Amino acid sequence: MNRRKIEEWFFKGLMIGSAVMVLGSLVLILCTVVWRGLPALNLEMITQTPKGGYYLGGAGGILNAIVGSLYLAGGATVLAMAISLPIALYLHFYVTRSRHAAMIRLALDVLWGIPSIVYGVFAFILMLLLGLRASLLGGIIALTLLELPIMTRGMDEALAMVPPALKEASYSLGATRLETALKVAVRQSMPGLLTAILLAFGRGIGDAASVLFTAGFTDHIPGSLLEPAASLPLAIFFQLNTPFPVVQDRAYASALILTVIVLGLSMISRRLTGKLTEHVIR
Repeated sequence: MNRRKIEEWFFKGLMIGSAVMVLGSLVLILCTVVWRGLPALNLEMITQTPKGGYYLGGAGGILNAIVGSLYLAGGATVLAMAISLPIALYLHFYVTRSRHAAMIRLALDVLWGIPSIVYGVFAFILMLLLGLRASLLGGIIALTLLELPIMTRGMDEALAMVPPALKEASYSLGATRLETALKVAVRQSMPGLLTAILLAFGRGIGDAASVLFTAGFTDHIPGSLLEPAASLPLAIFFQLNTPFPVVQDRAYASALILTVIVLGLSMISRRLTGKLTEHVIR
């Protein structure tokens, strides 16, 4: 048999096997969460905060964790976006392919690989220096540090897909680098930018280690940035660590809620991306 045919079949089988493994893992996780969590899910869990003895099997819900997670991840994503987009534009329109740009990208790649618990400890040290206690603001700071390299590198790759001819056409019409960056490149790469934002948001809303020291945990919905905030990952962790099967099933229900939130945001993002792609020049 031809050697090239054998190599082609081998790598094709390897690719199919990898795809099946990934999809199988996803289906297994979703089935487990739905199977264990759906029977325990009810309206009370979504609309109420924990009552007395909730983690011992008492009444109440996890509204505090749902709202807290949205506050934490939403605030961090907005703050990270305000920092990431200027960095990405700076890399593509001011330093381009210089050694300076390569060093910035290397630093971002290293930051991406740092464990989230390290970000939590670093943010906790900053909070001590600033005189802050465990609070919503502290959690937002920690998650911003966590999301920043992810979002910046995603935006960097999205801007790299902008055709050079489009930039040159903008320059030839008398536009400045800033005008080209904001009015041409951002519009052209908007689908990719939204994907980077969603990727960072998903990492932020699902992280527990970085908010463990910084946001704390509370049974109440925070009324200000200086109050502690609960989060769904920590709520899942605390419920799974109880010896009561009823509370453990609630942990899977909480995981199902978190999955639905991320899935819903993904669907909305894909819808928006599809509409924005219509204006992209190929």
